[in-house]
Amino acid sequence: MMEDYMIRVLTKNKQIRALAVRSTNLVEEARQIHKTTPVATAALGRALSAVSMMIALEKSGEKIGLRILGDGPLDRVIAEANMDGEVKGFVGNPQIDIMLNEKKNEKKLDVKKAIGNGELYVRKMMGLKEPYESKIQLISGEIGEDLTYYYTKSEQVPSSVGLGVLVDTDSSVKAAGGFIIQLLPDTPEETISKLESNLNSLGSVSRLIETGITPEELLDKVLEGFSYDITKVTEVEYNCSCSKGQTLEIVNTLNVDEIKESLKEDGYVEVTCHYCNESYRYNEEYLKEHLEREW
Repeated sequence: MMEDYMIRVLTKNKQIRALAVRSTNLVEEARQIHKTTPVATAALGRALSAVSMMIALEKSGEKIGLRILGDGPLDRVIAEANMDGEVKGFVGNPQIDIMLNEKKNEKKLDVKKAIGNGELYVRKMMGLKEPYESKIQLISGEIGEDLTYYYTKSEQVPSSVGLGVLVDTDSSVKAAGGFIIQLLPDTPEETISKLESNLNSLGSVSRLIETGITPEELLDKVLEGFSYDITKVTEVEYNCSCSKGQTLEIVNTLNVDEIKESLKEDGYVEVTCHYCNESYRYNEEYLKEHLEREW
């Protein structure tokens, strides 16, 4: 298997910043963990690919989180990445029925309809500083188009985001990845026109990745006619760092009566991590020792 990795580049004329990622393996691992059906896999995979690049646009900080809350049957798409290339996420309804967009007889997975109308939130965890969160209304539900709008509107950086997930006939992930292109200040119209022409002739991102194209080769197509320097390379993988101690915080949000009721009925309180489906059980002795609560 080819490894998953992300690259960040800067054109030699200092006019365009770009990122690209191959995320096939990590999206397939997410599919196996959450047992997602094809439409859910496509939506989650796009979000995971996106955050794996978005974190590399930050000069500092620890994590970046993406939340898409829609009124469609998928309910929500959550993804998070840190500076080490560790990515994780989940969807509200992983067992959503197969939904196809049959316009132009293409029969593509209809992520837009699965998400519906709603909001997109980007949350930046800045270490010792307070987290910063901004939101926009979804303009399409296609995720890539919504993030293009987010960067242009909320961060005032003209951008183009392309994301793709190709699901095989056995529901496994055949290809996944994407790119983010951003214009730096004072970029001349000539550069913008050339870049727009490249993007219009690019075609499907996931189909390109299916051919074995690397992130470098993807950016060669997007940035055709421009020379660039690679400024960062990061391996990306699906990884959840949850622990019994961390998930205890969830138990701490329950009231004491709920905890006691669970202990009486089952002999323990159980918490399952949304990101990796790992379950943790807490007996009464452990809770009395570790919970900072009055019993």
